[in-house]
Amino acid sequence: MGITKTQIFNKRQNELATIFKVLAHPARIAILQYISRQKACICNDIVEEIGLAQPTISQHLKELKSIGLIAGEISGKKVCYCIDLKKWKEIQELLNSFFDKTTFNCC
Repeated sequence: MGITKTQIFNKRQNELATIFKVLAHPARIAILQYISRQKACICNDIVEEIGLAQPTISQHLKELKSIGLIAGEISGKKVCYCIDLKKWKEIQELLNSFFDKTTFNCC
């Protein structure tokens, strides 16, 4: 498979593709759902909740952080995570504008 030619697509298309790629894993969706339902930052109980190994959870958290959807704060030996509400709303607006501008002219 060849290299993707991201340079031929506009910034918004590339941004949406990156977001969709990060959100394309069910574990990341489960992590986001879990974190978003909490009243405080989450420290170390994601593994027990999701049921995956710590290194796997860490990799998924890293991917979610790469698009800024979650923020992590180091507290001693723990890293606590929460939803970055500003980025959450930005991504929500971006996705809404993508779907709102779609027209369905199919047979």
